[in-house]
Parts: sequence; C-alpha cells; structure tokens
Amino acid sequence: MDRLHLMTVFVAVAETESFAAASRRLGMSPPAVTRAIAALEERLGVKLFRRTTRFVRVTEAGLRYLEDSRRVIAAADDADEAAAGANAAPRGQLAVTAPVLFGRMFVMPAIIEYLRRYPAMEVSALFIDRVVNLLEEGLDVGIRIGELPDSSMKATRVGMVRRVLCVAPAYSKKHGLPDQPAALAQHAIIAATGVTPTNEWKFRQGNKSLAVRLSPRLTVNSNDAAIEAVLQGFGIVRLLSYQIAPQVAAGRLKIILADFEPAPMPIHVVHREGRYGSVRIRAFVDLMVERLRKARGLS
Repeated sequence: MDRLHLMTVFVAVAETESFAAASRRLGMSPPAVTRAIAALEERLGVKLFRRTTRFVRVTEAGLRYLEDSRRVIAAADDADEAAAGANAAPRGQLAVTAPVLFGRMFVMPAIIEYLRRYPAMEVSALFIDRVVNLLEEGLDVGIRIGELPDSSMKATRVGMVRRVLCVAPAYSKKHGLPDQPAALAQHAIIAATGVTPTNEWKFRQGNKSLAVRLSPRLTVNSNDAAIEAVLQGFGIVRLLSYQIAPQVAAGRLKIILADFEPAPMPIHVVHREGRYGSVRIRAFVDLMVERLRKARGLS
C-alpha cells in the first residue's frame, strides 16, 4: 500500500481512538482500515496501538510516529497546493483552536464566513480554556491570549485584552465598592480559575506590582458560570475584558479598580508555517486577522 495513505489512516485512527470512527472519517470500510494499520505495523516492525474491547490507544512508538506522520502529511498537502498554484481556492480540512468564550464570540463567526467563501473546505474547531500544542494535537491555527513562549510557529498579533474586576449594580448598591485592591478582602469574591488560577491576585500600582491574597466565596472553572454569578449580584469577579464587554456596554456590569489593572495581554493568531505556505491556512489566517483587528474590545 502507498505509504502516505497508510500514514493518513494511522493518523485518523490515532486522533479518533477508534477504527470505526476513522473509517467514517476516511470513507473507508472498517476492514480496510484494519488491513492498512496491520500493513503499516508490519512495515515498521512495531506495534502502533494498544487495542482492547473498550479502547484504542497509541503506543509510545506510535506517539513518536504520529508527530512525524502529521508533518509528512502537512508537507504533502502544502506541495499539492503549491502545484495547484497560489490562486487555487482552498480545499480540504482545517483544524482551529481558541479559548471557549473567545471562540464563540469571535472565531465561530469567522469560521462560518470562511466556509461560505470556500465550499470545498471543512473545519473542525476545538474551543478549550487551555493551551494546546498545535503539532501534537493535529491543529493548524490557534488563537493565543497572553505572552507567547519561544516557538517554531508563526504568530501575528491582532490585539490585546485586559484582566478586569467587575460587579453588578445590585451588588455595589448593597455593599459599596472597594477603593483599592486590599479592600477586596472585605467583599464576596468570585474566582474564575481560567483567568486567575490562584488566590493571589496581581495588580499594578504605578510602576510597582502589587499582590493581594483573597479567599473566594465561590470558585468556578467556567467563565460562563462566573459571569452568571456576578450578574446575579453575588460578588466581585476578575475576568478578561472581552468576556464581559457586552454586559458592560448594556450597563449590567461595571468595571472597577481600573487604575490598578495589570498590563494588558496580547492576542496572537498562531499557525504552522509550511514550506510552501498552505492556501487553506493562509486564507483562514488572513480572514481571522482582519476580523480580530476590527473587533471592538480587543484593542
């Protein structure tokens, strides 16, 4: 069998953790997928999967081969696109990741526009509030909020967001407002772990950094839940400025202690840079960059 075909089947099984799901993704019969994996394991002389009646998992050797296979397939896709010409319309599949709320508010509209522009494209979106490794998880484009580590990925800065404290009018009317970060200890605190993972909250006072240790009355791992709690007038929460921009604009929430906010965090669109430059990726990145730079609340 063709080696590139075998790699494609292997990646599909590894990503779906299922022979049946891989067969559906590839439009192949389950026996054909099984034969392809058996042929690949025989060619390589190693077991690529641990298989039981309950799950299919890649072995340690399979994990190493998975990363290499993704690179080979991506390079082949880039070469195909280059041969088709720079003006060829994007076609194939694209995988995108972003934080949950950011994905819903800003990335999903761009994905819909992209799919309408390019009917031959398919997009899978992973919206999750953790940083994922694009290469390891087979993703093409990611939206990153915060400083970027050194990376082989290409990054385009598109804006910035602030870490803000906010409160509902009902809470401030009943309990008043703190005039400095230390006074937060006298208030009901809602902690969103995705934004502030520890109970020591950082602030900036002039040119100095200021840390305040708090004891939240409510801790949630969902930004949506934190927004609902603060809208109910339960307490004060720290979130990212874009997350509560609609509620602030509508007067349902108020930003407080703005003079003490930490430095803003940058937003980047990151993607792998193929040898030839993928038409699929380039078209989506250009669209995403254009939309984000125009978006309200991201500058």
